[in-house]
Amino acid sequence: MKSAKHALVVGGGVIGLTSAFQLARHGWRVTLFGPRPGGGATWAAAGMIAPIAEIGAGEAANYELQSGALDAWRGFANDLREVTQKELSIVEIGTLLLGWDGSDRRMVEQFAQIAADLGVVPRRVSLDEEPGMFEGVSSRISDGLLVEGDAWLDPDQVVAYVSEANEALGVSIVKEVVVSVGGDGTRVEATTASDSFVGDIGVIATGAGALPTGAMTSGKHVVRPIHGITVRLRGIDRSAQPMIRSFVRGSTFYMVSRPGGYDVLGASSEERHEAGAQVGEVQRLLRDALDVVPALETAVILETREGNRPASDDLRPFFEVLGDGRWSWSSGHFRHGVTLAPIAANEALRFAERVA
Repeated sequence: MKSAKHALVVGGGVIGLTSAFQLARHGWRVTLFGPRPGGGATWAAAGMIAPIAEIGAGEAANYELQSGALDAWRGFANDLREVTQKELSIVEIGTLLLGWDGSDRRMVEQFAQIAADLGVVPRRVSLDEEPGMFEGVSSRISDGLLVEGDAWLDPDQVVAYVSEANEALGVSIVKEVVVSVGGDGTRVEATTASDSFVGDIGVIATGAGALPTGAMTSGKHVVRPIHGITVRLRGIDRSAQPMIRSFVRGSTFYMVSRPGGYDVLGASSEERHEAGAQVGEVQRLLRDALDVVPALETAVILETREGNRPASDDLRPFFEVLGDGRWSWSSGHFRHGVTLAPIAANEALRFAERVA
């Protein structure tokens, strides 16, 4: 018999959606709040699962957490299949790490040392020996590092399948912003502009958005919004080749190519609250893209997406139990929200089971 316990999940991004799914799959009655489920940073994400390629200096703890992300996604895909009978596509293709000029190539070598310190040795590859791997890449880039084991998935597909699964599991969707939360130690309450909802536990997963009034944090964690954009093209088909990640004049550029020539380019990264993709940041991204992958010259721009990613002070994700112990806050995932979504969902489930 299913539990009658009721969970309130505040936030409709990939963390909120996957958390709602795991709770519902384990017998919880779930109400999910979000004005645009699947929007925000999730909407803009390219979908890379790259625990090594995206790690920087001083992020060993992040790598330790993310190193289990691909296995977590495989397990999550199995859970989704049981509910929807649909196969979530996880493409394990690796990442080709490149440097545009001499300074950028030194950054590649610095990355190699960071990886080695974590016990990972990327494979050195060259244009002369493996030309197919450099398909579409500038001829001035003659070598790089192959980070094997990295993968990608389509966040749009994730949102669609998880939303379908949540509907099948009876998750209630309230497309409103939660303005305040509260509770009395035995229950939790969430209030929107039109109604109030009562549950047994609550998970706040609002990403870079402001916390609802009444959320009693410890003060140990602060989240700031880091704005990012992706540009989607109809261009070259590198889907049989590794994802590209390149240092370009000290900045980072990436490209994920899906079958049929659908390419996702990123990533600008600016600390600002304002919505919208600025002309300058789009121009810089496309300039970097053409420098690294000149074969994109004739690609057709399909759309630009943007969103704010939640960055904590130490750039580490966190799961904090709030106030009287029945509300929790899952955030700080920064550029790893898609990567860490199943892990965050499992943490939300463990929290709920402890409280229950």
